[in-house]
Amino acid sequence: MEQRTLFPIERLSITKASVSSPQGYKGFASLHKYWGKKPAECLAYLIEQLTQEGEIVIDPFLGYGTIAREALIRKRRFIGIDINPISVELTKNLITPPSYDELFVAFALMEREVKPKIDESYQLADGRVATHFLWNNSQLESVWVKTSTARKREELKPTDHDLEKSEKYQNYSSQQMRSLRFFRNSRINASPNLKSEDLFTGRALRNIDLLLEHIHAQPHCVQRAMLLTLTAASGQMSKMVFAVSERGKNGGNKSDKAMSVGSWVIGFWRPKRHFEINVWNCFFIRAKKLLKALREAPLLTRFTDSADPMDVVNSFADVSLINDDCREVLSRLPEKSVSLLLTDPPHSDRIPYLELSEFWNAILGFKPFFEKEIVVSNALERGKGRTTYTKEMYDFFLEAIRVLSNWGIMVIIFNACDHQSWENLRAVSENSSEVVFRGCFPMSYSAKSVVQDNRAGSLKHDYVLIYQKTGEQRGTDDSWRKLEAIHGWSTLFPKSKD
Repeated sequence: MEQRTLFPIERLSITKASVSSPQGYKGFASLHKYWGKKPAECLAYLIEQLTQEGEIVIDPFLGYGTIAREALIRKRRFIGIDINPISVELTKNLITPPSYDELFVAFALMEREVKPKIDESYQLADGRVATHFLWNNSQLESVWVKTSTARKREELKPTDHDLEKSEKYQNYSSQQMRSLRFFRNSRINASPNLKSEDLFTGRALRNIDLLLEHIHAQPHCVQRAMLLTLTAASGQMSKMVFAVSERGKNGGNKSDKAMSVGSWVIGFWRPKRHFEINVWNCFFIRAKKLLKALREAPLLTRFTDSADPMDVVNSFADVSLINDDCREVLSRLPEKSVSLLLTDPPHSDRIPYLELSEFWNAILGFKPFFEKEIVVSNALERGKGRTTYTKEMYDFFLEAIRVLSNWGIMVIIFNACDHQSWENLRAVSENSSEVVFRGCFPMSYSAKSVVQDNRAGSLKHDYVLIYQKTGEQRGTDDSWRKLEAIHGWSTLFPKSKD
């Protein structure tokens, strides 16, 4: 059990208006391209209205960790669970980041010791260091360098020297990353034989290894933040960065239009025409972003964490974060021990988070429990179809309802494109004498999601579904009135479009 610190940022009350019109992701919320982020304003408002200081909030599907941060800021005790290792690591970094001074010194040391080695691998014959290489399959088409003003680029024709530099590393295999484990899933362009050498050039893998070797030798207080900085940058270090012309993404057809650099978003598509980007530059952009967030953060407050969630239940700790199957963890908690269960669970057949996070977890050195994930996956060999998903979500809800106190609230953030998924959620209250459905409202976003589900029947926003445990009534009329005043509030259950 350790004493930790946390940024008490938005201790001021969140207004109803901010729930309907959230700000964009900034600061710590913008540091990593994890896909399950939800607007903090809505989460904070629900915590404020539905719990009191000192009560327990639990999130069985942590995702990016925003609920953990908002709960601890508001002096609630918190238990967080996720089957995805990087999710737990992101949450830990969100609530226990290193100090600005510690991380600044660590990044400065890395710049002195590692950057020259990485730069050497991108060095041109005239001594300049390339920033980008434009490839068309295995043919190098262009080499980019910064001009003296650093605001413009100079595009050069490849030389024999450039080709020799690249060929030097073409058979390199990572010594620091574990082997990848993928399944045959056409939805994310993955297959069992997909290797790190397919996603990254040999030069990029060698330079990632240099970063990892250095990070693993650093003090524990900065290691997690530095590793997550690397995972945040790793997509742009890969072969999955499209070359974009004025006509859009250029998947292999040569264009005379000026090229710009795309941004890796999701999935494992490797376009024929793609960029290889200087690994140090990718890493350092993210490092500067993290340092900026730390520098702008206000004073710290203290809290205690523990690996055992029972320490939170017994008031020996303020927070416990667990990488495991939430059903197993919930089954170990006493009944009626949680005031608020607030979570964004797997949305049926939408996003296979654990499969998508595989190369991040490989960089971190974690091996996920794929067999325990609750998900609908297109990877048939996993046996994670709709029937299995429905049963596993049913088991989850049984445990979730059991741990809720008599006045406890369960908030489910959900979206799905199929009718049956919504009917399963409707049945949570209709088939149970222990919970009632109180109402719902649409969750507003500050920007469109990069993984917005555009399939037929899908809703264009998530719904916040609110259930309450039967028994002793809890929650002031004022709290419920504030929820009912949110734009779009309804006591009717949402319907899919199919």
